[in-house]
Amino acid sequence: MAGEDHRVTQVHSKCRLRVEMGGGLNLAFTFFFRDQHVLERVVDHVLPRLAGLSHPRFWDAGVAMGQEPYTLAIIVAEKMSHFSFANLRIDSTDVEDTGQFARIVEAGEYPDEELTRLPEGIRQKYFEPSARPGYLRVIDSIRRRIAFQRHDLLTCKEIGAGYSLVLCKNVLLHFQPSERIEVLRMFHRALAPGGLLATEQTQQLPPELAPLFRRVTPDWPVYCKAEGDGCES
Repeated sequence: MAGEDHRVTQVHSKCRLRVEMGGGLNLAFTFFFRDQHVLERVVDHVLPRLAGLSHPRFWDAGVAMGQEPYTLAIIVAEKMSHFSFANLRIDSTDVEDTGQFARIVEAGEYPDEELTRLPEGIRQKYFEPSARPGYLRVIDSIRRRIAFQRHDLLTCKEIGAGYSLVLCKNVLLHFQPSERIEVLRMFHRALAPGGLLATEQTQQLPPELAPLFRRVTPDWPVYCKAEGDGCES
């Protein structure tokens, strides 16, 4: 339709909120422990880089209703000491502007039926009964690690700096090539020297950005900020 931009510029979340030509809405929801092996590999690479950091921070961009940052937090909790984990903060962002995603993420409550296929022991260890019938709630020690805020990636304004990890999966493929480059430049600015960027398998680093990042794993797009020390594989 004339005068309207039909590029998917308001789709930064795993829910694939998609504006269709006919005005309809297409939703394809994410789920807990999606791409579990990928997130575990990312965590294995980032944890050694946290040594000596008193308050490490991650940025998970395009989180929709929060299943991914909670999954990330649980995986980290399984591999990190309790004391160190208590000092971690995962800044979780999404462009959705009605406040619905923020309320869901902050409450940490999800339908019981959504949690039936979690890895063995995870449901019992990290979820508790909710006052809301048919729902379970992420336990407090995990919820306290997640901080949600609204953010539009296409502003290309980073939400902060000094991040040890920026995670942005199943988002960049919706952007135009020039937009991807600028968003990736933003992530580079947000990372601490030696910090890691993890994206989706379908997205390769644009050649224009080759001087900014160094790939650290051959089987998944995980890149180290190539600035300063600490960019070993």
